Amino acid sequence: MTSLPDPEYQAEFYALTAPKRLVAWVVDSILIVMLCILAVFLTAFVGLFIWPLLYLIIGFFYRVATLSRGSATLGMRFAGIELRDLSGRRLDGQQALWHTAGYTLSIAVPVLQIVSIIMMLTSSKGQGLSDSLLGTVMLNRRA
Repeated sequence: MTSLPDPEYQAEFYALTAPKRLVAWVVDSILIVMLCILAVFLTAFVGLFIWPLLYLIIGFFYRVATLSRGSATLGMRFAGIELRDLSGRRLDGQQALWHTAGYTLSIAVPVLQIVSIIMMLTSSKGQGLSDSLLGTVMLNRRA
């Protein structure tokens, strides 16, 4: 038994969450690139030699920090969506860490990301792969 809204009777909570996730991802990616550029300057351009690793590390910490503080990254807040657990609660630090680890793994293995996107577009709750495994769901932010 969950405390999440039923997608059949309360569809407004799930309406357009997949395209909003894309908007959130673009906003978050831009913010992470900006943080990486700042890190490159602060490392006297040495960071350029490890750009992919720098992007991965900064992105990981950015996502964990923002998800654990408000159950949404800045991009998700901009798009008006947030993650909730099976009980309908905001994510705590451990859940944010696991969700980010799942996201990072799916980005590292493109087949997993494709499966995740297909799941978001076809499941009743719009859950991706890591959402399904962790029991999280993306909802439109409550007013």
